[in-house]
Amino acid sequence: MDSALTEIGLPIALAIIMFGLGLDLTLADFRRVGKHPKAVIVALACQLVLLPAVCFGLVVLFDLPPLLGIGMLLLAASPGGTTANLFSHLFRGDVALNISLTAINSIIAIGTLPLITNLAIDYFDKNETVSMPLAEVVKVFVLILVPVGIGMLVRANKASFASAMDKPVRIASAIILAVLVVGILVGEKDRVGDYLADVGIVAAMFCAISLVVGYVVPRAFGVKEGQAIASSFEIGVHNGTLAIFVAENILEVNEIAVPAAVYSLLMFFMAAGWGMIVSRRVAQPVASNAAS
Repeated sequence: MDSALTEIGLPIALAIIMFGLGLDLTLADFRRVGKHPKAVIVALACQLVLLPAVCFGLVVLFDLPPLLGIGMLLLAASPGGTTANLFSHLFRGDVALNISLTAINSIIAIGTLPLITNLAIDYFDKNETVSMPLAEVVKVFVLILVPVGIGMLVRANKASFASAMDKPVRIASAIILAVLVVGILVGEKDRVGDYLADVGIVAAMFCAISLVVGYVVPRAFGVKEGQAIASSFEIGVHNGTLAIFVAENILEVNEIAVPAAVYSLLMFFMAAGWGMIVSRRVAQPVASNAAS
């Protein structure tokens, strides 16, 4: 599953995207998140408790083979990926909330990822252990905080330039995302069919449930629209790269990495489709108010 695209191209592309996101952020955005912690608490509760339970239910319901079941729960235990920030950016979510959630959850995952994965391993009677690699935590912070920080510095010193670049960056982000999806599909073309047959339905259902839960539950608790959209993508776009890394480099079992690989391919399309649905839903009340 390793390739130059996923190992080198993807981090570079995401770093560029994160810089673009930083151009649209100010310190006031993060202060606002701190003053309204409800969205953070609700999103983390969904991501750390509710979704792993849902994933376990799907694994048992579909009676997945042990290694694929472990792989699904490893994926569920992984924090939100940096790509969640991109989807939130494209569909007008609260990107500051995404960045805050990713940073917080990446730290929490040092404990929760090994815990949930080891529970899955014990359930399937597999004698393995797993730990959260510090290098991956550092990578998440580097990919998010450094380029975003640079973008914010540019905005603070060149606000007119940052505003002018908003639309071009959104267009470029969509193009980069499309190129990444095509590249991944081409790179995995010989194995995509087998992966989808093995775990495609469960991965697709888990992705759909994650996206919907990430939006509906926060809204039920009175979280604002933009923050609910951000929560949806943060919860629905798991860090598949991290799950694959742990499966292949820590557990050293390729089959455990299959669910994350399948999920990552499906997630691009499902998250984009969900973003368009949510955007259309949000736009309808706005249009009605304008007409009246």
